[in-house]
Amino acid sequence: MLASTLAFIALLCVGVFLPVPYSEMSPGPTVNTLGSTDGEDVLKISGRETYPTRGNLNMTTVRVTGADYRMNLVEAIYGWLAHDNVVVPHDTLYPDGQTEEESTQENAEEFTQSQESAKVAALEQLDIPVTSRVVVSSVLKDSPAEQRLHAGDVIREVDGTAVKEPGDVAKLVVKRKPGEDVVFTIVPADAAAAAEKAGREPTATQKVTVPTVKAPEGDRAIVGIHAGTDYTFPFTIDINLADVGGPSAGLMFALGIIDKLTPGAMTGGEFVAGTGTIDDDGKVGPIGGIEMKLVGARNAGAEYFLTPADNCASAASDTPDGLTLVKVDTIADARKSLEKIREGDVEGLPGCGAR
Repeated sequence: MLASTLAFIALLCVGVFLPVPYSEMSPGPTVNTLGSTDGEDVLKISGRETYPTRGNLNMTTVRVTGADYRMNLVEAIYGWLAHDNVVVPHDTLYPDGQTEEESTQENAEEFTQSQESAKVAALEQLDIPVTSRVVVSSVLKDSPAEQRLHAGDVIREVDGTAVKEPGDVAKLVVKRKPGEDVVFTIVPADAAAAAEKAGREPTATQKVTVPTVKAPEGDRAIVGIHAGTDYTFPFTIDINLADVGGPSAGLMFALGIIDKLTPGAMTGGEFVAGTGTIDDDGKVGPIGGIEMKLVGARNAGAEYFLTPADNCASAASDTPDGLTLVKVDTIADARKSLEKIREGDVEGLPGCGAR
C-alpha cells in the first residue's frame, strides 16, 4: 500500500509539472452589436439617420490559452473531460512558433479588416454607394519597395495601365522580368488621408520607380508589396469594441449596421447570436471554435444562432438545448432568416440538419 501510494504521488507530481504541447479553447463573452459596452455604443453612426433597435444581435468569442502558456498533463486531461472546453495541439492555435505578440497583431489586423468588410457589405445591401480604391496594404521588409512605397499609398497605374482591382497589380508586375523596373503611379498615403478627411477624392499623383527581384518560389518578378482595397464611406460608422480579435464578428457587425440604418427591429425583439467572417460582397465564411461559441451564446440567453454553412456539420453535432441553428451563406440569407424570426415563421428557417 505504501509503495502504491508513493507511486500515485509520483505520478501526480509528474502530471502537474510535466508540460504537454496542447492549448485550451473555452466559451468567451458575447456582445450585443445593437447595445453598448463600457457606456459606449458598439456601433456608432453619424452623418446619417438611424432608427431605434430592439432585441439582440450578439457576436460571439472564444477564449484561448496564451502562446507562452504551457499546459500540464493534469490540465490537459481535465480539459478533455470537460464538456464545454476543447483541448487542441498548441500548433493549431499558434502555428510555426508564433509568439503571443505576433498572434495579437495578426488578430488585430483581421479584426480591423472584418470591420471594413462589414461596413461595405452592409451598405451594399442597402444600395448605399461606397467609393473604393486600390492601395498598398503592406510592404515586405528588405524588399525593393521598402522606402519607395508605403502602406496606404493609392495605386492608380502600374506601367501606365490603370489599376481597378488589387489583383491587377500583381498581373502587371509579373509582365516584367526579374531585375527590370516597374513604374507605379500613386497618390501618397498622407495626401490620400488628407483628401479623405476633407471629403474629396485624392487627385495629386506621382510616379515611383521600383526595381523587381525574382520571387523566392518560381521565376516571376515581384516588388515586395501586398495590394488591397480601401474605402471612402458616405458617413461615419465607428465600431467600438476592445480586447477582441480575429475576423469572425464580421457578419454580426454588418447586420447590426443594417438594423440601425433601417426602420423597425430586424429581430423583432428576439435574442439572436451568431458568427461568421464576411467579405465585401456579403459572402459569409467559416470560423474556428464553433462549439465554444454555441455554448457561450446559449449561456448568454440566445435562442437562435446564425451559423456559417461550412460550420453547420460541426455545430449540428453538439448543439446546446434550446438553441436553434440557422444556416447562412450570405448576408442576404441572414436578413431573410431574421425576417422569418421576426414574423414567427421559425418552421421555415434553413437549419443545419438533424442534431
